[in-house]
Amino acid sequence: MKKILKAVFVIIGTLIGAGFASGQEIYIFFYQYGMNGILGIIISSLLLGFVTYKVLAICQKKEVKNYKSFLKGLIKKEKQLEIFNTIMNIFILITFYIMIAGFGAYFEQQFGIHSLIGSILLALICYFVFLKDVSGLIKVSQYIVPILIASLFMIGIYIIDFRNILGISDYVPENTNWKWILDSVLYGSYNTILLIPVLIALRKLVSNKKGQYIVSILTATLVIVLSLIVFFILTKIDVDIKNLEMPTVYIVSKISPIFRDIYGFIILSSILTTSISLGTSFLENIAYSKKTYKQYAILICVSAVLVSNIGFSNLVNLLYPIFGYIGLIQIIKITIQKSKS
Repeated sequence: MKKILKAVFVIIGTLIGAGFASGQEIYIFFYQYGMNGILGIIISSLLLGFVTYKVLAICQKKEVKNYKSFLKGLIKKEKQLEIFNTIMNIFILITFYIMIAGFGAYFEQQFGIHSLIGSILLALICYFVFLKDVSGLIKVSQYIVPILIASLFMIGIYIIDFRNILGISDYVPENTNWKWILDSVLYGSYNTILLIPVLIALRKLVSNKKGQYIVSILTATLVIVLSLIVFFILTKIDVDIKNLEMPTVYIVSKISPIFRDIYGFIILSSILTTSISLGTSFLENIAYSKKTYKQYAILICVSAVLVSNIGFSNLVNLLYPIFGYIGLIQIIKITIQKSKS
């Protein structure tokens, strides 16, 4: 059970990044659709749970060692394989950049410190953790993620008025179009691009079918609950949410300085764990020796600081939906892939 919990903490730490904890992802993909957004959260979370199980099962049966060997079971033509592998690596790298930008955005919004300073700080932390490869990712996640989850629960319990949940339609935006279904699937699909390389790295922690089921169920359940907490926190917004880089931070800061500091930990730790997961996945995919691993680690950390100047919310709004469509291809391939002999 200890190994299973370690795996779940790494997975949750990967999924709950800057976009999630800040409220940007939940707003873009779910909150703007009102009550339908709640259904969207359930759909996307179940999709993530399903993909988690399928990937772990395939890794066990096919004895997958890295992301490229995983793709070989899905894509038979070598040229297509190389193209798809390159696209996935680019997405992982770009999302790593988004995390670095999010860290900087938090520093600027909350402390008035130039975002570049925060981005440089996170890039340095990531670099030193990268030198420990996958073991560094697991160690960081198993200590930070449980505290992150507990802190988000505590904030949610205090802020959310559970007596009014049934009447949520009175204060959540009205939106009845059917785009919410597409966005819920896109949210799950782009997250699978981040998640699959991490699941491959965790394959040794979850090597039997029972463990795979438990990890999948726990993952889906936690994503649903944590997403709903952020969703309901957003109902407390009293300004145009589109003008905020991090709407949840704005809401919590108005309630209490103590909760502002606690949520600050949630934001920073979620960005940290996701950044490390993404960076480790990228390096595991492209580096074939310790020397190149270190060289690429330096390269991605330096380039992340440079790219962070584009802006956090701009990156989230532009890139996440695009890569959601790409992720759908991978989900379809995984769904039809046989995990049983």
